Amino acid sequence: MATVLIPPAAPLDILVPSHSPRQRAWPAAWARRGFRVRLGLVVALLLGLLPVVPGFYRFVQARPGQLLADPLLALLPVQDHSTLIFALIYGAIAATLVYLLPRPQRLLQAFWAYYLLQLMRMATLYLLPLEPPTALVILHDPVMDRIFEVTTQPIVRDLFFSGHTATMMLLTLAGRGRRWRRAMGLATVVVGLLVLVQRVHYSYDVLAAPFFAWAAYWLAGRICRK
Repeated sequence: MATVLIPPAAPLDILVPSHSPRQRAWPAAWARRGFRVRLGLVVALLLGLLPVVPGFYRFVQARPGQLLADPLLALLPVQDHSTLIFALIYGAIAATLVYLLPRPQRLLQAFWAYYLLQLMRMATLYLLPLEPPTALVILHDPVMDRIFEVTTQPIVRDLFFSGHTATMMLLTLAGRGRRWRRAMGLATVVVGLLVLVQRVHYSYDVLAAPFFAWAAYWLAGRICRK
């Protein structure tokens, strides 16, 4: 009598596809109490800044400051590039969020870095009151201006260091990969150059911004260490 060979049943974990590491990232991170505490704390701290920031920037705007000589700025033309500046910034934020959302640990570090960057900038603005460069062209945010219908006096004395350039540098650090760093680094240079052309900042403000962004990201990494 012939023997019929029946292949063994396939294991269940082969028949049912397992979740990818990215799909398991959030449950694994949320299972750690340290992650939950750090995430809840930074969200609370960022929300706590919301009622403080408007009054602080009104204070900065009301103070007289010092007008600086800037030979590098004098070499550049004066033009309005508000739309292009914010197109680059909002595009970079959207691309970075798409990358970070499935990576909770890196997203946590980015949140902490952004919070620390805001504290650093508020400290430098408080310590270094400055007058804006001559021939300043007001920087208009096409999204926020439309949403809030801004008609009040714009803030132009928030100078050292450049928040737009620092934010772009922070987004560069938050991503990974050579192509990402090259593309974001180029976008950061373009934003820094455009805010100078628009006379929104001195060259000192723009050149210092990447160092503050790096410091904030490094400190955030220490806070978020597993």
